Amino acid sequence: MTALPPGAVDVDLHPMVPGLAALEPFLDPLWRDQIAQRGMEGFDTQSYPPNAPKTVRADWRPADGSKPASTIAQLRAQVLEPWGISRGIVTPLYGVQLVFNEDMAAGFTRALNDWTRARFLDEDQRLAASIILPMFNAEHAVAEIERLAPDGRFVQAMVLVMGETPLGRRHNWPIFEALVKHDLPLAIHAGSSWRNPVTSLGWASWYMEDYAANQQAFQSTLASLITEGVFAKFPTLKVVLLESGVSWLPAFLWRLSKTWKGVRFEVPWVDRSPIEIVRENVRMSVQPFDAPEDAETVDRLMNHLGSDEMLLWSSDWPHWQFDGPPRLPPGIGPELMRKICVDNARATYKRLAWETVP
Repeated sequence: MTALPPGAVDVDLHPMVPGLAALEPFLDPLWRDQIAQRGMEGFDTQSYPPNAPKTVRADWRPADGSKPASTIAQLRAQVLEPWGISRGIVTPLYGVQLVFNEDMAAGFTRALNDWTRARFLDEDQRLAASIILPMFNAEHAVAEIERLAPDGRFVQAMVLVMGETPLGRRHNWPIFEALVKHDLPLAIHAGSSWRNPVTSLGWASWYMEDYAANQQAFQSTLASLITEGVFAKFPTLKVVLLESGVSWLPAFLWRLSKTWKGVRFEVPWVDRSPIEIVRENVRMSVQPFDAPEDAETVDRLMNHLGSDEMLLWSSDWPHWQFDGPPRLPPGIGPELMRKICVDNARATYKRLAWETVP
């Protein structure tokens, strides 16, 4: 067990919607009627198969067979209290972002955000949340940012890493502008809208392929944001990669920066190395920390990252990324542990209220 330092922040918590009926109180009458008229059963099409061991840790599944990770009581008992978490950011992964009908997606996304506010933020002052964005329509996404930004408990906005088009494309820039306006980071989480194949070679046959393909998607998305000039246009925008893994980044940045030196005449707005841009603007959660379990390798990886400000601690509750009490990679000393668990989150999420944090 690794005892977390006082003031620890968990940046990736995933409460699970117990069912479509839970969103009905937060839906406009049109969409409540649609549930009955269409015979809708829900959007519980998560990236993880619901009954797979990886979806929910065995000791976090209720013995009575009820929905896991769906109540504030479960979150308190399983993470907040036993691990001494001072602040946690909740980001429900529910299939509202997979709805291709733009108006319906906006309606159900709005309801999901309001459900999160009522069932979690209003119930525990330690919690903050992500604004889930309906990304098939940039105007709807901006409207949702503007609607929720006045509530300071929403501290970032979240999109899935695999969308309809590369994230850095110009039609998404109004979203980035709204985020910068309200000092909100953009969280990019593992997952797909399944509008396009999850690999560059076509559709995968097995869940294992789908799961591993997320790393390719994070690389492509990061390259899109950099080469399209998002960070040149919005230099204060912070991007947080959630469940991206960590060990792939140094080699990818080396290749991207090497190539940029040869073809940067195409992208004059990228006026400095991609390595510098990422170290300044991008942060990553440490769950999963995809490196061998030995201190020497971890130390070498940290040296290759070239920054002690990029990593943020997360549990990924209730997913089974580790089986037991909270963990950090071996070889992480007290100073770096404090940065990963506390200080880096404080610097990234300016909206978090720290009055009650040690």
